Amino acid sequence: MRGRKQAAFLASIFSTLALSVSIILPTSTKAESAENYSLTIMHMNDTHAHADLLPNMVTAIKEVRAQDPNALLFNAGDVFSGTLYFNQFIGQADLALLNMMNIDAMVFGNHEFDLGSGENGQKSLSEFAAKANFPFLSANVDFSGDAYMASKQNNTYTETPEDGIVYNGMVKEVNGEKVGIFGLTTEDTANISSPVNVKFQNYIEKANEAVAAFEDMGINKIIAVTHIGYDSNPETGNDLLLAKYVDGIDVIVGGHSHTQLTAPVVVDQDENGAAKDKTVIVQAYQYSQNLGELKVDFDENGIVVGQTGQLIDVASKAADSEAAAVLAPYKSEIDSLTNQETGATAKKALTNPRLTDSAVSVRSNETELGNLVTDAMLAKAKERNENVVIAMQNGGGIRAAIDEGPITTGEVIAVLPFGNDPAVVQLTGDEIKQILEYSVRLAPAESGGFLHVAGMKFTYDSTKEAGSRVLTMQVKVNGQYEDIKAGQTYLVTTNNFTAKGGDGYEVFAKAYQEGRVQDIGAIDWEQLRDYMVQDLNGDVNPQIEGRIIDTLGKEQEPETPGQEPETPGEEPETPGEEPETPIEEPETPVTDDENNQDNDNGTETPVTDDNTSDDSDDNAGAVDDNKDNGSSDTDKNTQNQGSNTDKPGTSNNAGNTLPNTATNMYTMILVGGLLLVSGIVVMIYRKVKHA
Repeated sequence: MRGRKQAAFLASIFSTLALSVSIILPTSTKAESAENYSLTIMHMNDTHAHADLLPNMVTAIKEVRAQDPNALLFNAGDVFSGTLYFNQFIGQADLALLNMMNIDAMVFGNHEFDLGSGENGQKSLSEFAAKANFPFLSANVDFSGDAYMASKQNNTYTETPEDGIVYNGMVKEVNGEKVGIFGLTTEDTANISSPVNVKFQNYIEKANEAVAAFEDMGINKIIAVTHIGYDSNPETGNDLLLAKYVDGIDVIVGGHSHTQLTAPVVVDQDENGAAKDKTVIVQAYQYSQNLGELKVDFDENGIVVGQTGQLIDVASKAADSEAAAVLAPYKSEIDSLTNQETGATAKKALTNPRLTDSAVSVRSNETELGNLVTDAMLAKAKERNENVVIAMQNGGGIRAAIDEGPITTGEVIAVLPFGNDPAVVQLTGDEIKQILEYSVRLAPAESGGFLHVAGMKFTYDSTKEAGSRVLTMQVKVNGQYEDIKAGQTYLVTTNNFTAKGGDGYEVFAKAYQEGRVQDIGAIDWEQLRDYMVQDLNGDVNPQIEGRIIDTLGKEQEPETPGQEPETPGEEPETPGEEPETPIEEPETPVTDDENNQDNDNGTETPVTDDNTSDDSDDNAGAVDDNKDNGSSDTDKNTQNQGSNTDKPGTSNNAGNTLPNTATNMYTMILVGGLLLVSGIVVMIYRKVKHA
């Protein structure tokens, strides 16, 4: 046994002896139980350059410290990327405010590495660290190969941390007790950001090393500050798994998944379901909106015996006047940039209608602006993974119109104001149908979860019962539409809010839980801006294309999926036939990390949160899932129709297939002949050998 387990074991022996003595001695001689040790922790995460609320955050922090001057404060990462504050000042505006908060330590988020490729290393991150008046923690990030950050890394567990230096962990003495603190960053950063030469090591192994190091120092109160996600893809790790697999962590202060934990979550079972010492997990949502406050009690052995926590609404606090003054020059410049033209021009007004003043709505109908947004999502997702074939955007997430004429940065941000991370989700055709059924379940009434689409089109009948409305679904492949197949897997891009089950999408939530959602390391409004400028050359004129059609109970002629012209002499292709090229099974995907659920009053309500495989068919961005979905042998045989591959029981003459009886007899004769020849060869060999 190590550390606390050994101490607890000895304590149980002594408590048994004490109990025996107490039976003999008078009551007045019983020893008073030692008082519990109490620790207050403040925390923030995933602020993503939402600097306007940081002066309010300063006020909230001061109020907590007025009650408990020794309260610790941690930042769980992702200060970088999200608003114009980052685009313009690369973290320095945020840092000016963070430096006013007396932060005890910060862990790196995946977005802290976003600029690595363009800078051939972590230049901007090193400049951020150099000006920070707090240390950084990272037990599983190796900066040794990075020209800018290598000199800032100190692979120790120190009791004397210095500002701007990266440590595996550190020790803080609070109210006479030593507390060990270490940091972890998601290994998925290698896939969703630009770390270049920075390496990410196994989080479980490094967490075990950190706990052992602190216990060897005699420390039995241990905090992990993490940016791995509360419930993110298990393949790259999350806080729930960390709590189960690593014994000795008392508190996990988390980030990355943008999870709003309004109360602390307690894990008291290990990976096998056996009882373990409590681990308390907290996370404070996103975008500087909340300051988390946790009070945790320990017994004399460092075991958690109680906890209470809350999220403080930062916007409800008055801005700290000194902090507001520090932010003012940055804010003034950002206000000017908001009116700066992007280089794109809208050829007409792109409205964002609602049923209150229009016959159509962004929440119940295809719109030109919805098509523009989803086209941008699909184009930019394809740049990262060419097999992505469909884009989906919830109508409740499209918040403003674009006027005719030059498009400003402010207009783009107003359309998609939440700064959501786009994701790619691995879905079967059957799951896509369930998603579309949910999307139109309330039609023609409005729903914030109504999905705009690109790369596909579908029809539905709003006069039918909800859940049985979708009539046709087609995906565009090589410029032509073909039917979406129930058992085939497709890569779909959407915002991370929807990908995690926002607006009540249970199918997306299930995919997220199963690790089929992959953050692609981008920001949605930046995708839209770049698409209009780069892909459209600034000429913005989207159209209504019949991507979403409500038949309203009217019969429509069946639409023949678009196909390539047939080559003379070839067998005609069976509609819905699977591609002949073998398709690989998808790899188990990796996950990550965010968004806002739209409710009836148009405000956003958070949901708990970081994924998909890149392996899919080059022709359709899809993976054959017939095997996994229980398709019949008949279906599998259908996939091979028209193939020129020689197989037992088939003929190269088109349409001439041998009967099963002839095939079986032929096979038996062939096998028998091979066995006879083999026997003769063996006999000859033995005779020659013994001659």
